[in-house]
Amino acid sequence: MTRRRFIATAGSGAAAFFIVPRAVLGGPGYVAPSDKLNIACVGVGGKGRSDIAAVSTENIIALCDVDDRQMAATLAAAMKRDPAYGRRLKQTKKYRDFREMLQENSDSIDAVTVSVPDHSHAVIAMEAMKLDKHVFVQKPLTRTVAEARLLMRTARERNLVTQMGNQGHASEGARLINEWIADGAIGAVREVHVWTNRPIWPQGIPRPSGSPPVPEELDWNLWLGPAAFRPYHPAYVPFSWRGWWAFGSGALGDMGAHLFDQPYWALNLRYPTAIHASSTPFTEEAYPVASTVHYEFPARGSQPPVNLTWYDGGIMPKRPELMEEGRRMGDWGGGVLFVGDEGMLMCSTYASNPRLVPEKLMRSYKRPRKTLPRSPGIHAEWIEAIKKGEKSTTDFDYSARLTETMLLGNVAIRLQSKNRRLLYDGEKGEFTNMPEANRYLTDVWRPGWEPELMGS
Repeated sequence: MTRRRFIATAGSGAAAFFIVPRAVLGGPGYVAPSDKLNIACVGVGGKGRSDIAAVSTENIIALCDVDDRQMAATLAAAMKRDPAYGRRLKQTKKYRDFREMLQENSDSIDAVTVSVPDHSHAVIAMEAMKLDKHVFVQKPLTRTVAEARLLMRTARERNLVTQMGNQGHASEGARLINEWIADGAIGAVREVHVWTNRPIWPQGIPRPSGSPPVPEELDWNLWLGPAAFRPYHPAYVPFSWRGWWAFGSGALGDMGAHLFDQPYWALNLRYPTAIHASSTPFTEEAYPVASTVHYEFPARGSQPPVNLTWYDGGIMPKRPELMEEGRRMGDWGGGVLFVGDEGMLMCSTYASNPRLVPEKLMRSYKRPRKTLPRSPGIHAEWIEAIKKGEKSTTDFDYSARLTETMLLGNVAIRLQSKNRRLLYDGEKGEFTNMPEANRYLTDVWRPGWEPELMGS
């Protein structure tokens, strides 16, 4: 039996009733639920740094990054934060190529975190899952719809514990929103507005000119991964890749996983049936500076159809007449406004500070009993689910659909000049009234980097 199978089964059944020596139960490879997982982390800068720290309750046995500068900065920050933690990371195996890391440690790794630019999420996650490793992937789950569906299908087939890094999903605010909506606090919801201050990086620009030398600390070929080759430029690395069609998912992909998540979960949304968009000018290379995307969702059982509108680049929804003068909509980063038949509910980024609108409705509202299980945090929840052999709350069954829905908005942005609503069949995963739009649901990967081939 593999190490992974022991972890998945040890948390259930009779194995939980006795405390006996490890060797008696399963020999040196056995891992009890109370023991620590062996986790490998791909991507150590930016969110990677905080993801490593968040899973450091376990054994971090390998670190991987294509940029030695990011590795050095993360090790220095760890030492400054906690010398003992810093020494642990310093002694951990280091790699540039995630494929080498996974192959060399395939017998000892239990789980993998993926915290890299969007275009490489799918290939790294697939390589890990084909080796039966549980995975935590930063948001957005993938850069294309085809990749999202591939990860969801693979996770199901291999019975893996997965999680996407949209931390607001684990918050108290997210659960309150679900419970208040279910309680009928604002009546049936037919309209939702979601907005963000992103992008906070350049967009709407042409491909940079020139070909500066590649820093010796950076493996540019590995950074490109599945993306078509192009010369290195600091306009892409280490932060502004989000604004380029080839590497990122724009403002919608960056913050949609946090903001879109609240109505998607609370209203039990699935795939939209129609999408259309408008935006400032964009180029063949970069997303627009600002956009508005309109989604139409069908009725779900007794819940009515929902029209959801997304705004980015500083565009905001119309201010409700019932909202008090001087009251801020959301917070500096964005917000969500649910419009129901009997009132409104507003929250800030990451589901924080949910309130009924107007405030007098909040003051008079008798809050329902808390019914949803509370989360210990997006990372801790994933770790706990692995040890118990359970599902996490934003696993790939959920987060792949959420990601797909967000990415459909980017397709609508690309095709806004067609002046028509894109009709979508979510069960088939295709546009039905504009077949040429379906090419934007997938991508052409560099030979050898196709995600469906990884791990084969």
